[in-house]
Amino acid sequence: MSELIFEKSKHGCTGCSLTHLDVPQAEIDIPTRAGIGLPTLSEPEVVRHFTNLSRKNFALDIGFYPLGSCTMKYNPKVNEDMAALPGFAQLHPYQPDSSAQGALELLWELDRALCEITGMDRFTLQPAAGAHGELTGLFLIARYFQEKGQKRDIVLVPDSAHGTNPASAALAGCQVVVVRSDSRGGVDLEDLKAKLSDRVMALMLTNPNTLGLFDENILTIAELVHAVGGLLYYDGANLEGTCGYARPGDMGFDVVHVNLHKTFSTPHGGGGPGSGPVGVKEMLEPFLPVPVVTKKADGAFALDWERPQTIGMMRSFLGNFLVAVKAYTYILSLGGTGLRQMTADAVLNANYLLSLVKGTYELPYDRICKHEFVLSTHKFGQWGLKVTDVAKRLLDKGFHAPTIAFPLIVDGALMVEPTETESKGTLESFAKALLEIEEEARTHPELLKEAPRHTPVRRIDDVAANRSPVLRWK
Repeated sequence: MSELIFEKSKHGCTGCSLTHLDVPQAEIDIPTRAGIGLPTLSEPEVVRHFTNLSRKNFALDIGFYPLGSCTMKYNPKVNEDMAALPGFAQLHPYQPDSSAQGALELLWELDRALCEITGMDRFTLQPAAGAHGELTGLFLIARYFQEKGQKRDIVLVPDSAHGTNPASAALAGCQVVVVRSDSRGGVDLEDLKAKLSDRVMALMLTNPNTLGLFDENILTIAELVHAVGGLLYYDGANLEGTCGYARPGDMGFDVVHVNLHKTFSTPHGGGGPGSGPVGVKEMLEPFLPVPVVTKKADGAFALDWERPQTIGMMRSFLGNFLVAVKAYTYILSLGGTGLRQMTADAVLNANYLLSLVKGTYELPYDRICKHEFVLSTHKFGQWGLKVTDVAKRLLDKGFHAPTIAFPLIVDGALMVEPTETESKGTLESFAKALLEIEEEARTHPELLKEAPRHTPVRRIDDVAANRSPVLRWK
């Protein structure tokens, strides 16, 4: 039965008709279409297949997508228009500098804009995403200490950190040491002091952190780390909460990665596209990946490959260039004033939504949040429910679920980020859904256990899916 539903290919169908060749046919030893088993369908069938698949997916253009710490914000369509301009979209990466001056100028100007926004001195736009930026930043820090002749191999990571932080540190060959959070949700200063030494290479920190809270002791933290000769790495996944108001460089951070595909609106998900530029203070600039875009005395732009202290290339060519085009468009569209308003609206939306559900849902750290907040569903355990059940019930109510079960220091975490682009009505509708789910959990918990009921794919057996994954159809 499943084969009848799934298999659409029919022998003899074709999606296009080519005219008769008017040139000699070349003898090339390549597999035939039949030989490699490609499906045979007409063009309308192919279009319908992929259109139907797209209608089964949730997307930001369909509804509210409050994915905490991922900043799934609306992407203005002008960004796509700019990225589609032939002068950008049809560039070849091997073109000489002289024929790609517009693209190089855009990269140079984006570098300058990101430096102004973050308080850094220079950026590389190569990293393909945030985690790739983390790895790049740690390589830069490691090379810095190598050049100074210092052996440092410890990276401090808060217990509230994104999972990519310890993963990136381990991949860079470092020892990961976890620092506890205090009762306010920030870094525990006493625990930090106890773990600082002359082996510490860096402290990786997100500010605001994954709880959506700004660390009130950030200047003291920077002083403590710098006092033992270590550096501060800024995970820029949550730049949405401070952009235009506070710069990482002014807080004492030495290295920053920025998620262009989060803060600056480029859509992301499904493995891409992404871009995680890394900015550094002046003492780390010599180690940046090659090539680096430079501006010559005559105003022309060029790629500089002659950097003897570089860590080398981190990605082919100059990274995901069209993502940079979209981010640059977004930054120019808003300007400094607009970026501040973006942050202000994101913080206002998060705190308004929090005020509607706080009390019904437990708030582990009862403080004014920045762009996101984390609730606890701990009490749902008394009704035999988990945070997964709450998330799946939200799907029935027409909302994409927030990030769940993270950060790990909150039991049954629901991590909600509304961003600046959602209306008051949308926030109120989402809050209403959360309140209804809490009432259902108390009175009819089976509704949550059976959810989702109204999605194209019903609840799967998570255990079986993990133990016996079906990775291909045939």
